Amino acid sequence: YPLTIDNCGTTVTFDRAPQRVVAIKSTSIEMMLALGLGDRIVGTAFPDGPYSEAWAPATDLPLISDKVPGQEATLALQPDLVYAGWESNVTADGAGDRATLAQLGVNTFAPPAACQEAGYQPDPLTWDDIFAEIELVGEIFDVEDAATALVGQLQDRLTAIAPDTRGLTALWYSSGTNAGVPYVGAGIGNPELVMQAVGLTNIAADVPMTWSSLSWEAIIAADPDVIVVVDSAWGPAQMKIDKFESDPAISSLTAVKNHRYLIVPFPAGEAGVRSVEAVESLSAQLAELDLP
Repeated sequence: YPLTIDNCGTTVTFDRAPQRVVAIKSTSIEMMLALGLGDRIVGTAFPDGPYSEAWAPATDLPLISDKVPGQEATLALQPDLVYAGWESNVTADGAGDRATLAQLGVNTFAPPAACQEAGYQPDPLTWDDIFAEIELVGEIFDVEDAATALVGQLQDRLTAIAPDTRGLTALWYSSGTNAGVPYVGAGIGNPELVMQAVGLTNIAADVPMTWSSLSWEAIIAADPDVIVVVDSAWGPAQMKIDKFESDPAISSLTAVKNHRYLIVPFPAGEAGVRSVEAVESLSAQLAELDLP
């Protein structure tokens, strides 16, 4: 220290390791838990689902809001860092504008994998990007040894996974059924990275975005072998599957007719410490499907 970084185009200087952190979204909360930093979290907000069993806290973390907290609620906790899962969490409409918070003595940080500006957004996201982010967070919090150990564990787990070799195609489905436009994992983000490691060919791989809309006509034309369905409290996987199977057009898909679904919890679908867990889970589910 002082440690100065360029975070998604915003210069942030840490004079010491953060001690009082407001963590927004599961990616930031779980990164801290995985690095043994749960005791530095003074408030959480906008969690996306249950924590991974690997580092779930023994007692509930303080929750300030189910959604993005406002600046007043954030500042009331006297944080020295707002660790946001998305850049949009630290704006005037969210926990506070980054420049304003900095003037008030509060640093902000968003995962490099979640940067949106050209030149900062990973294109495409790689495993090296995810592991480098863990190392960076370890440096910010002065827990480099824990970060290095975590990266090594995740690399070993990833190496142990044998990708499927049958040339199967897949749709990573987040939301939007019936009249709604489907929102899917596209070609440069975590869904694509995970599917490649599993051995699945993403039918939206040629869309140069992390997430994107994709018409049902395009999905039906591609007719994926399997569908990865994102599960969340606000969009349960079973509800989505029920809609697939009751829709005259969507139910004609090969994956739907044969009930070939892989379920991924929303927090594991975002780039971060659970990306390898997503590969492990989807690979195990794929092995259990009745496929030719």
